[in-house]
Amino acid sequence: RHGRKKAMLASFGVGTVDQLLFMGLKRRHLALRHLALAGKVVIIDEAHAYDTYMNSYLDRVLSWLGAYRVPVVVLSATLPAGRRRELAEAYVRTAGTSRDLADVQKAEGYPLLTAIESTRPPLVEDVAPSGRGTGVRLERLSDDLEALADRLERELAGGGCALVVRNTVGRVLETAQFLRRRFKADEITVAHARFVDLDRARKDARLLELFGPPEKSGDRRPAKHIVVATQVAEQSLDIDFDLLVTDLCPVDLLLQRMGRLHRHMRGEGQCERPERVRIPQCLVTGADWEAVPVEPDKGSQHIYELHALLRSAAVLEPYLSGTAATGSVVRLPEDISPLVQAAYGTEAIGPPAWQGAMEQAHKQHLLQQQKQREKAQTFQINDVGRPGRALIGWVDAGVGDADDTRAGRAQVRDTRESLEVLVVQRLADGTIRTLPWLDEGRGARELPTEAAPAWDLARTVAACGLRLPFQFSIPEVLDRAIEELEAECVPAWQSKESHWLAGELILMLDENCRTTLAGYELRYSPDDGLEVTDVR
Repeated sequence: RHGRKKAMLASFGVGTVDQLLFMGLKRRHLALRHLALAGKVVIIDEAHAYDTYMNSYLDRVLSWLGAYRVPVVVLSATLPAGRRRELAEAYVRTAGTSRDLADVQKAEGYPLLTAIESTRPPLVEDVAPSGRGTGVRLERLSDDLEALADRLERELAGGGCALVVRNTVGRVLETAQFLRRRFKADEITVAHARFVDLDRARKDARLLELFGPPEKSGDRRPAKHIVVATQVAEQSLDIDFDLLVTDLCPVDLLLQRMGRLHRHMRGEGQCERPERVRIPQCLVTGADWEAVPVEPDKGSQHIYELHALLRSAAVLEPYLSGTAATGSVVRLPEDISPLVQAAYGTEAIGPPAWQGAMEQAHKQHLLQQQKQREKAQTFQINDVGRPGRALIGWVDAGVGDADDTRAGRAQVRDTRESLEVLVVQRLADGTIRTLPWLDEGRGARELPTEAAPAWDLARTVAACGLRLPFQFSIPEVLDRAIEELEAECVPAWQSKESHWLAGELILMLDENCRTTLAGYELRYSPDDGLEVTDVR
């Protein structure tokens, strides 16, 4: 209950990386966030997942945290060596000076601990591994739904739990709909980010309940099941599957996905898994493998740069063709660092026939990186100055009061402004109510329109937040959508007594959980989330 500007003053805080990156954004009340973070220990997880734009902000923030002597712990299972050096250099950077930390980049151990502070040489130390390793057999799979369904039927004939990771929500929904025609409907689960917050939390809890560690899932693990998911299954969830199918993606992320395969021991020698899936197997799809070079799915190229996808395919090629020293088997954790460093290095990799296209993709990548760096600096605070230097002009020409808002988040991510709504249901008689399937007595509760809802009702609505997909980031569509949503505004909910709902945009679904917005038809279900169809 601290409010947006004071929340970081709490003794402990957990949030998205945006909350940390705001420390590097020119805006009012910036000193308050610096004050809040100056006395804490900062832990940054999954540091490999950020692009050049966000890394520019992160490096600036790390330089200030280093100046404040704030302990920072950066975690990643798949961090490129060059990026590891950049993070260390940013933290110990002082006004007008920098340190050469080439030795940090040269370290090749895995797992690896790197410690750095401003007055001492860096400490780089190999950490003793857990002693448990896994060999994952890698194989290409045609990007064809029939081929996918046939293979899943064959591999799961004796039972088993499979994870299919797609790079876009559209591919998730298309795949799930197809598989439901070949398998029982209750054997297919969909997981992606296009669910209202309460449904997303419920789905995450259910995934952990069914596919979590043996001591938690117990006998609840299904005999046969297929989860079709986006990157939400890639990290943070401690879930374990017998078989993995994944779209081609950057190699560090692919390794993260492989971490969901045979993650836990289920009996001696995995004997409690169905016989056909006792050997870990990862099928890589989402690309035309016959093309030269390999051609990733268009949606994947939109999410990830072609350069990263081609470098990933190139380092995986020896395993996919069975010509690696270990045949088609990727050894975890031994092969993690070599694969990541090769994919993000500068050496030519891949078949000779690929080199021309890969060089062109690399040039486009460098150009995009430069654009991102320049764009990121527009509203970035100055670098750390010399001790005693005044902060006058620190936020001149900044972004005003941007904070944890659509506009604020758009400043620290290289994305268009996204549109977030709160989702309710409006019946044919005009009654507005909470979504009917919500549990714990929160579903189908009528919402008053002549007064602000009671705090518990308002909080339930606030917990049904949903970020609309990329179509609603197109400026003309965004403007039209906001205009239509504002026309549906309930005035009583905008009063100062309604702090949960005031200023929020409300998306009202009809009795069939459908509506139209800015020329798109929206359909929502608690099983599949939001589906968007262009009806313009």
